[in-house]
Amino acid sequence: PGGVTAMQQWIVDNVEYPELAREMGEQGKVYVQFVVNKKGNIEKVAIRKGISDSLDAEAKRVVKKMPKWTPGEIEGKPVNTNFTLPIHFRLG
Repeated sequence: PGGVTAMQQWIVDNVEYPELAREMGEQGKVYVQFVVNKKGNIEKVAIRKGISDSLDAEAKRVVKKMPKWTPGEIEGKPVNTNFTLPIHFRLG
């Protein structure tokens, strides 16, 4: 609900940059893969391409915490949908 813009804002509002990653100057994109099931819940969260343990863990935490999605549909019936989401971590 709210589309891509609402999702991006939700992520910005909920990401907590790990202190260790901040101290090490780590930044970049973490690609998180997950499934939106027929009920709109997020499951099977995995890192497809990561940066570091701390940033990868934070990206997974945020994705798992996301509110319910509107499930994908085929011929009007809800279906499980694979999704890959890049989460940007930038310092300064």
